[in-house]
Amino acid sequence: MPIDEELLTHLYERFNARDMEWLLATMRSDVVWANGMDGGHVYGRDGVRNYWTRQWSMIDPHVEPTGFSPGADGTTEVEVHQTVRDLEGNVLLEKTVGHVFRVEDGLIVRFDIRE
Repeated sequence: MPIDEELLTHLYERFNARDMEWLLATMRSDVVWANGMDGGHVYGRDGVRNYWTRQWSMIDPHVEPTGFSPGADGTTEVEVHQTVRDLEGNVLLEKTVGHVFRVEDGLIVRFDIRE
């Protein structure tokens, strides 16, 4: 398994477990992270922490990677099955989305969402 794929597989596992500190440790301090709720991006580890803290207080997202492929520009593209529930467990959304990661020196520097 390529190193980025191994890192990202663990990332999805730890996201689903809500392991904030592990997740943030996989990111460069100036990471650029897609804001899937409001659009645009959040910046830096504190921006990601605030975004996820807000997100997890409103919804319960669960993501499972179903495929990895190299992007043309050195990125790693991940096909993801996403299920979003409200806090009572009712399914709000279920779909496949594309995630694009740029990893440098073992740390995530950018994350984007491709619909």
